[in-house]
Amino acid sequence: MTDAPLKKANRSLTRQLWIFAAGSFAFGFALVPLYNVICDVTGYGDRTKLVEASSFTAPEDKNRLVTIELLSDSPAIGDWEFRPAVGSLEVHPGRLSEAKFYARNLRNQAVVAQAIPSIAPLQATKYFHKTECFCFTPQPFEAQQERELTVRFIVDPKLPVNIDRLTLSYVMYDAKSTS
Repeated sequence: MTDAPLKKANRSLTRQLWIFAAGSFAFGFALVPLYNVICDVTGYGDRTKLVEASSFTAPEDKNRLVTIELLSDSPAIGDWEFRPAVGSLEVHPGRLSEAKFYARNLRNQAVVAQAIPSIAPLQATKYFHKTECFCFTPQPFEAQQERELTVRFIVDPKLPVNIDRLTLSYVMYDAKSTS
């Protein structure tokens, strides 16, 4: 008599585990369409919006100048020389502009670097559109190699008029090589 309740409990547990496994498997397949729905609703991760952002165009506002301050930093653990070519730029909103940075690997070995950007003030971030940037991809450097790095950008003419100065800052980190 003691074996019958144990077998019944085992069968019930096995059935529950199979249902759980099938549910997990189905959920895994549902994640892709679910992710697409969330992206459509929130606007995050939508590739079409990324393409639109990369082809941003707006009429140039020749009556307004915005100062872009350029800053750079590298963590204490990295052996880099990393700095902007100039400290600041004055740009007309709506005009394609570019800034150059200078980077040098001070090590005697090849490394891969990744630059992480930030823009201040925070509310101006949505008005600053990078069309080309060295921060988009990891940058391989040979031992002692130095290079000029370029970022091209457009400041949206819709930038609030009370903001006349933006700070574009990059931090250069060592990235792991994918090879």
